Amino acid sequence: MKKLTTIVAATLLSASTFAQTLQTEKDSASYAMGIYQALSTDKEISEYVSIELFAQGFYDVIFKKGNTLIAEEKVNEILQNYFQKLSNKEQEEKQELCLANQDFLLKNKENKDVITTESGLQYKIITKGTGAKPTAADTVTVHYKGTLIDGTVFDSSIDRGTPTTFPVMAVIPGFSEALQLMNIGSKYIIYIPSELGYGMMDMGVIKPCSTLIFELELLAINNDSKATGNTKKSKKK
Repeated sequence: MKKLTTIVAATLLSASTFAQTLQTEKDSASYAMGIYQALSTDKEISEYVSIELFAQGFYDVIFKKGNTLIAEEKVNEILQNYFQKLSNKEQEEKQELCLANQDFLLKNKENKDVITTESGLQYKIITKGTGAKPTAADTVTVHYKGTLIDGTVFDSSIDRGTPTTFPVMAVIPGFSEALQLMNIGSKYIIYIPSELGYGMMDMGVIKPCSTLIFELELLAINNDSKATGNTKKSKKK
């Protein structure tokens, strides 16, 4: 779980406690500090704590001289127990996700149209192109749409309507490997296991163990000796 960052409690109390105007330099600095802390705070904090009670605990210690709803000697015990339970829950969810993705790949491998490489990359040929194949040293222009096994779209040049240009080796290993299997003009569906993608990293929408599925079309190799097709450059994926 991401660490909770410190929040200035005064910025989290009810509106009735706020100073409505900034009359002094101290007022402005205080308000600016609240903005700074809010901007640098984990935006998912509300999933784990009640913001109001977090602020109340802060307020009670500072302004009520320790007259708190929980005895000070109990604080560490309560926090350790709570965050241990959250950690256990996250581990269970991660294991379930890993098993679901492993099961998907095992079943997908049985599809007669799916080819599995030695690395574990899986792909299905939709259209076989006739142009050259890129090498690891090349730059390519592609159209792609990336989804998770539940159909969630996490990125798509197709939806943006603009092809993407990047070096073959500038993307995750599974994507790079797939590109070097394709001829210009090819369209594949590729299935990238997490070991060839983002592994156990949490990338927001892309969770640890995620299998990445791409509809991928190779439009061009952007070298003078190989380039054909649409070579319009766009922002790197």
